[in-house]
Amino acid sequence: MDLSIAGILLLDGATSGAVYALLALALVLVFAVTRVIFIPQGEFVAYGALTLAMLQMGKLPGTVWLLAVLAMLATLRDAFAAVRAGQPAGRIARDAARSLAGPAVVALLALWAAPRQLPLVLQSLLALAIVTPLGPLVYRLAYRPLADAPVLVLLIVSVGVHFALTGLGLLFFGAEGFRNPSFWDERFRAGPLVLSGQALIIFLVSAALIVGLGLFFGRTLRGKALRATAVNRLGARLMGISTDGAGRWSMGLAAFIGALSGLLIGPTTTMFYDTGFLIGLKGFVAAIFGGLASYPGAAAGALFVGWLESFGSFWASAYKEVIVFTMILPVLLWRSVTHGQTDDE
Repeated sequence: MDLSIAGILLLDGATSGAVYALLALALVLVFAVTRVIFIPQGEFVAYGALTLAMLQMGKLPGTVWLLAVLAMLATLRDAFAAVRAGQPAGRIARDAARSLAGPAVVALLALWAAPRQLPLVLQSLLALAIVTPLGPLVYRLAYRPLADAPVLVLLIVSVGVHFALTGLGLLFFGAEGFRNPSFWDERFRAGPLVLSGQALIIFLVSAALIVGLGLFFGRTLRGKALRATAVNRLGARLMGISTDGAGRWSMGLAAFIGALSGLLIGPTTTMFYDTGFLIGLKGFVAAIFGGLASYPGAAAGALFVGWLESFGSFWASAYKEVIVFTMILPVLLWRSVTHGQTDDE
């Protein structure tokens, strides 16, 4: 290996690491706020990329029907709980209308836009609008009833949600793979290194989103509420912060980050209905480097995972996945030795 090949591998690993960093940050956020190890994070990556692929072909994505069904189920569940609590009928109707308004608007917009060949940017925004609300809806249906359950129970629920979303992905998109068009086809050369416009977009969007998340958590009231919930759920509840709202927001951010990651990597690799699982799992490995608690640690771990995958594919391409996932064992061992707590948390 010479310096030119090493530079190419470093650039390729950094590109992948930027995406893994976004997923790792989303996983840390969800775990900190809800104590959920969000295994279905990768499914939102696949849903984002494949929803855009369906719009590119002029077809209505199946995720639109999933959004409508989940919204109706969540609304019916909340309405039933409100009736049992004795709430007024007018308030129940207003809450139901408010819950269904957003998904209904997105579904109608998708029905109108799907047959039309809209510009790629508009189709990407529509794909984000379709996939992002799935996060809060999944939280309302699968996680909110078990919000105070042990972490192990929440992990089992995450496994079930993962299998359900993967099966639905096969139903919606089929077994065929899709590759989306690049957002920018320009190429920049610096000696032996070639930086594609798509890779530059990945770097810029990832950096902008990380900075935006930092400003959101540090400067906005909603972000500070999420931080307070992450530090102490009971204390946040006693201070009037809705832990249910914090859970919905964290899942919504995770779904948005996953869908955006799918749009970013869709032009660089062929996406299948189950591709998101491996990508999300690498984000989880990166999050483990930060102990599922440190955002900088997760970002640094993501870069390390990207470079490890890149160099591993050069030296032993058949074992690159094994190399990446094996690295989680010494990290877990080190954290189990240095971590002083002995309870399940």
